[in-house]
Order: sequence, then C-alpha cells, then structure tokens
Amino acid sequence: MGTWDIGHFDNDTAADFSGKLDKALESERENIVRTALISTIESEGYLDSDEACAAVASAALIAAQCPGGKPVTAYGPHEPLPVFSTDLRPLAVQALDRVLAPESELTELWDDAGHGPLFRKGVTDLKAVLLT
Repeated sequence: MGTWDIGHFDNDTAADFSGKLDKALESERENIVRTALISTIESEGYLDSDEACAAVASAALIAAQCPGGKPVTAYGPHEPLPVFSTDLRPLAVQALDRVLAPESELTELWDDAGHGPLFRKGVTDLKAVLLT
C-alpha cells in the first residue's frame, strides 16, 4: 500500500477508489460504496489491505454526510455523491469492525509502521459519527 499520511484517503487504494466513484455514473455510486462495505463484512479469513482501504474510504464518505461528520480530503471523490441511504450507516460500522478485527492486513500494516493506535482512533472516530 502506497501511503503518504494517516487519513482515510491518504493512500493509493483509497485514491483509486475515489477515481472509480468519479468515473461511475452518479446513479451507480451508492451501489459501489455498498458493495465495498458488504464485501468487507462478508470476507472470511485474512482481510486484504486493499479491500479494507475501500471499506474505510466508503465509511468516511458516509460519515461525511452525517451530523458531526468531517468533509473528505482532497484525495476523495471530486464528482458529486448522492445522499446516501441511512441503511449504509450500520453496514459501514460492521465493515469498520471487520477492518479492526484480527486477521486484517491494514491494521497489521499500521501496527508495523508504529501508527496502529492513531489508525484505530481514526476508525473509532468514524464509527462514533456513524452511530449518532
């Protein structure tokens, strides 16, 4: 994973995910986000970091539309996003739980880099917004 900072979009995979959303029809964007979340939730065994990055990016996009949510950085999608269905919020929470669970490459990579606690705080902060 090419990464340049700890933010939810500060890595190549999340930036590529943003590009995928930008290239999609606006009517398809919610389904792309939903698919990323469900894929992570339903994953078994070791969770690949690319899949986890897409799930975290998706959760950040959803959280940005919630009260108390933070706007997405410059590396997020540039094209307009639909107002996401509220049923995505619990899916985003489940996906984030999976990202933080054992056998998650993304969490291991942040731990190995010495930034595990900061990464976990960022994910926990997202969950708090999604749960309000």
